[in-house]
This record gives sequence, structure tokens and C-alpha cells, in this order.
Amino acid sequence: MKSTVETLSPTRVRLAIEVPFVELEPSLKKAYREIGQQVQVPGFRRGKVPAVVIDQRVGRGTVLNEAVQEAIPQNILAAVREHDLKTLGRPEVEITEFADGDALNFTAEVDVRPEITLPDPATIEVTVDELQIDGSEVDNQVQSLRERFATLKTVERAAAEGDYVQIDLNATVDGEEVPGGSASNISHEVGSKQLLPGLDEALVGVAAGESATFTTELVGGDYAGREAEVSVTVRTVKEKELPELNDEFAQLASEFDTIQELRDDLRERVTRGKRVEQIYAARDKALEQLVEAADVPAPEGVVREEVESRRAAMVDQLERIGASLEEYLAAEEKTEEQIDTELTEAATQGVKIQLMLDTIADAEDTQVSDDEFGHEIVHRAQRAGMAPQQYYDQLVRSGAAGAVYGDVRRGKALASIMERIVIRDTAGNEVTLEALRAENEAEHDHEH
Repeated sequence: MKSTVETLSPTRVRLAIEVPFVELEPSLKKAYREIGQQVQVPGFRRGKVPAVVIDQRVGRGTVLNEAVQEAIPQNILAAVREHDLKTLGRPEVEITEFADGDALNFTAEVDVRPEITLPDPATIEVTVDELQIDGSEVDNQVQSLRERFATLKTVERAAAEGDYVQIDLNATVDGEEVPGGSASNISHEVGSKQLLPGLDEALVGVAAGESATFTTELVGGDYAGREAEVSVTVRTVKEKELPELNDEFAQLASEFDTIQELRDDLRERVTRGKRVEQIYAARDKALEQLVEAADVPAPEGVVREEVESRRAAMVDQLERIGASLEEYLAAEEKTEEQIDTELTEAATQGVKIQLMLDTIADAEDTQVSDDEFGHEIVHRAQRAGMAPQQYYDQLVRSGAAGAVYGDVRRGKALASIMERIVIRDTAGNEVTLEALRAENEAEHDHEH
């Protein structure tokens, strides 16, 4: 095999590869073997069909094509090694010349990792919002805790927003009962918009034993898209009673003895959450500055693949909640072009950040231990609701284990950068990761 490399841009090269026919022989033999396994010819045992019979039956062209398809990736790999290229994404292949018995000539265009000149992280300075805790934020936390310990009490009055009701529903279209359109003794919070459109409005002012009707558009079943008349009967009305804010409540809802201690703890938690937000904001700003300072170029092919995968994930997510891309665009008041532009911008920045962090990891010879890799697998498996070994086996089968390894390595590179950049808040105070770490450890000890 002979190969030459031509640089098309800082992120893309074109390989021109020539493979003499004699070097295609192993691939050709393999192609005959595999096709021979698939064809059935009377008088020959499966897998024992001579090449000349396969040529007559299937055509020599088909066999040559199969051989070439197998030989191309192998020869690209050899050329990449020979020229010591750091390739990214999938190559685009074009066969320029090939005939039976002659050399195979083809080109492969592929994205490569650009050379990036790293700025000194210590020169990166970012500003984040000053940490300010509003009393109302603590009040909100206390309130949601009260909601969690609320009790329901039956009342002899009409339902109002925020009440809980037990209801029966019955839907008809043109007087005909809708299949599966009736349900009894459902518990529903008035105003939560959890059930049918129009139901919450119809329930307000209806007391136990009374009924109301409303119309709603059906979304599923035989009558999808049709207007249905729904009658709702209220069985009981219950109001939420919140516990009183006193030391007794603190003892019920937490490990603290007094309401003041509980409030202090909630204030600490709110503070910690805001510190984490500060660090995330600093991280995003630092990456943006680093990418800009290093003038990182984005490889087109990789960005294209990333846009396709983000778009597919988005459509998949919408399908899971029973919506289409058209409905999403209408709700967001955006065109498909706008969404594509947004996806391209986000993917471009994402790819640039990855290249940046890979370069840092290379420069610092960042290694990932088995423990660190295992920890990430366990974490991802939990998120996916799978057993770690099952999740890992699936990764290996799909060839994605390397990508996870790369993510962990980039995470370590990012952590080392965050240690060295300067973070200040809008009041001019320096924000350090140590303070956050100390707080987190204190929280950890507190929980155990």
C-alpha cells in the first residue's frame, strides 16, 4: 500500500491510498468464503462452492465489491498509523479507480485533531455573582418542607384551587361513551393541571355529591382530535392542613430540636447550592475564555455528527413524552432552521471544549485509574437504572466504553484547570474551590 496525505484545513486531511491488487487477495478470498456460506447451489455442499460457480451465480463484481469494502477500513487504519494522524469521527471515502486485476485507488477525507496552543490557566480570570441569601429563599425551603408533612382534612364546602378531590369521570362523543373514557374514585389536586384540559376550571365551586360538565379534546384512542363532553362528579373535598411552624414541627421533619436550628441548616443548604452554582458558572466562563484564547478550530465532520446525534436525542426525548418535533417547534415558536442553528452552535462549542480538554489531558499526561473509571460506570448505570456490569457490557458491545473513558479523562483535565484559574465574585472577593470542598465534606460527615 502507498499513501499520501494532503492537509485541507487545520482540522481536515485527505488521504490518497493505492492498494496493489495482490494485497487485495486476502480480502477477496474472505469474500468468496463468506458469499459461499450464503449461497445454495445444487450439487455443492454449503461453503464448498467453487469461486468460478460463485462468479456465475452472484457475479464477480459483487465479490470484488465485498472485498474492497473490507480492505478500505484496514488500509485507512494503516495510512493513519503511517502518517501518525490523530483522527476524529468517520472518514468520507471515494473510490477513484478500480478494475478487476488492477490496483485499488481511493481517497479518504477525515477530520484530525488540530494543534492547539494552550494559554496559561493562571491568566484566566472569571467573575461570578456574589453569594447573597435572601430570607425568602429559606422561607420557601421551610414552606416546601411543611407541604411534605401536610395532612388532608375533609371539608363540607365547594372545591377551591389547592384542594384535593376524589372524582368520577365519564367522557362521551356525540352521546356515545368513549372506550376507556370513564374512571372512578380518582384523587386529584385542583389546579395541578395533571389530568384533562378544562377539568381544573370545572371543579372550582363544585361540592361533594355535585357534578359539572366540560368539553375537552381527546388526544388518544379512536376519537383522537375529537371534542368530548366530560361529566365530573365530586365524591369528597379535602383541604391541605399545613403543620404549625414550631419546635415540634422541627422534631417531626428533621433531626433538629428547634425551628431555629432547622432554619439555620436550610440556610446552609441554600448557601451550598449557590456556591455550587458559582463554581458551575465559573467553569463555563473559564472554558469559554480558554477556547477563545487558544483559538480552537472546530472540525466540520465531527460537528456534523454531533448535530445529528443531538437532533436524534431531541426527537427521541420528544417521542418519549408523546410529542412531535412539529408540536415542539409550534410551542417554542421556532422554525426548524432556528433549531438547527442552535444545535450547530451548541455542538460547535461542545466539540471545541472537548478538543481543548483532550489537549490539556495530553499535555499533563492525565491518566484514569480503574477505580475512577469504575466509579463513573456505577454512576451512569444508576442514572440509567441498570446493574453496573450489565451497563458496562452494553457499552463494550456498542463500542462506547472508550468515549466514557475520554469523558472521565477530560473531567480530570478540567478539574486541574479549575484549581489554577482565578475566580472572583462581583464584590471582588476571591472564590476558592477549597471552601466549597470543605463545606461538602462537612455536609458528608453530617449525613453519616
